[in-house]
Amino acid sequence: MRGMVVTEESLSKEERILRAVKFTLTGIIKDTATPPGMRHPLSDETLVNLRDCLALISEREQELAEQTGQPSAQRPRFTDEPSARTDVVIPLDQLRKAKKDPSGPQ
Repeated sequence: MRGMVVTEESLSKEERILRAVKFTLTGIIKDTATPPGMRHPLSDETLVNLRDCLALISEREQELAEQTGQPSAQRPRFTDEPSARTDVVIPLDQLRKAKKDPSGPQ
């Protein structure tokens, strides 16, 4: 949630449970990840079940966010996707000139 600090105390019990289960499942997925070409130690059925569980958790998190009126900013973003905030890029050479010239950039 952008602009809003979320602490464990501010979450409902259901939200804390969903978060804990999601982190546990994603931890299992990361810990059992294999290099490309190698067979995954978990069965295909288990991998499908993990995906289904994570999808259900995401759906419920969205429902809870809508019920409480909180915007859901937890969806992934592509690096080239425009963000809601406006980023200002300042070239480093402009900063160097500004330090040498106390009157600032012209």
